[in-house]
Amino acid sequence: MKKTAIIPLRKDSKGIPAKNKKKMLGRPLFSWVLAEAIFSNLDNIYVFTDDSEIIDYIDKEYHWTPKVKALLRSDENATDTASTESAMIEFAESIQYDFDILCLLQATSPMTTATDINAVLDKIETEKYDSALTVVNTHRFTWNPDGTPQNYDVFHRPRRQDFEGLLIENGAVYATTKSTFITSKNRLSGNIGLVQMPENSLVEIDSATDWKIVEELLASRLKKTKKHQRIDYLVLDVDGVFTNGQVFYSAEGELAKAFDMRDGMGLEILRQHQVEVVVMTSENSPLVAQRMKKLQIENTFLGVKDKYAFLQQFVKERNTSFSALAYIGDDVNDLTNICSVGWSFAPANATEIVKQNADYLLTKPSAEGAIREACEWIMKYNERY
Repeated sequence: MKKTAIIPLRKDSKGIPAKNKKKMLGRPLFSWVLAEAIFSNLDNIYVFTDDSEIIDYIDKEYHWTPKVKALLRSDENATDTASTESAMIEFAESIQYDFDILCLLQATSPMTTATDINAVLDKIETEKYDSALTVVNTHRFTWNPDGTPQNYDVFHRPRRQDFEGLLIENGAVYATTKSTFITSKNRLSGNIGLVQMPENSLVEIDSATDWKIVEELLASRLKKTKKHQRIDYLVLDVDGVFTNGQVFYSAEGELAKAFDMRDGMGLEILRQHQVEVVVMTSENSPLVAQRMKKLQIENTFLGVKDKYAFLQQFVKERNTSFSALAYIGDDVNDLTNICSVGWSFAPANATEIVKQNADYLLTKPSAEGAIREACEWIMKYNERY
């Protein structure tokens, strides 16, 4: 069965301006569910939006996967009053209903994982439901406006462990068969299956406070998966790690960056200890390309904006794990990787948010021996393995 997903995005947002593009833990909000969709059992994922900046970003950033495409959404179906169903219908017509299962993913649910998406798809593909959705089992007591309880007896207040609770839509994942969708023109209809997600996925991002809560939840979830083992790869950012973050420009553009020669020697020695070096930077700099060629670092990736998704693909291709990776980063676009790898390092002059989340704060600043210090730490650490 051909499984196709739509991630509908609108350019305008009332509660949090430009919410879909705002960086959560260093990544655009929509990229959280998009990356999970890429590594799920979905065959195609379409970002359906009226925002040309997002379309350009998708086209440039996710060239490494054939799954992802961006489509322009009509202005009519991108207003505050337009329903999600109207966008789904427009999308289905634009691709001539070329799917067997249509999956709706919400960018405002960054806690969604590939496992959640696969579970919803399985409800249809394996268990033969017509449609399915994600829910949360909440053990909160609910009330009617007239002061009467909805789901419990006030004279027999149940203990949490004895209380079944309520199943509530969390708005994360929906899926439906093509035939059911054509008939009902609705995201859910027919025989409906339910997939439970953790209660923390119920947080809705409607305010700055909500944003901070979800960001902390994501960071905590990533850190809990950390496992210590031998480090096989050292992944490095460039500006603010190899360099001090300063760039010299001329009228023709980028003119010069300063690199520490001792860092280069440290990386050479580290490679002799069977640790592979990987460079990943959001900038597409000829100067960086030239320096990495001089250092003989073959795994140099330039112009990578979504570093976490790219690193996920790298881990998959190398048949390794995040636990086998060390990472050095200095700014917000490194945050997700800082929270994910087996060991993360921050130079002494990194931004405060990175220092707060890194596993190890280096004593040396960037371009003044920070990389060399990390290399020596890794070599000593790996001796135990």
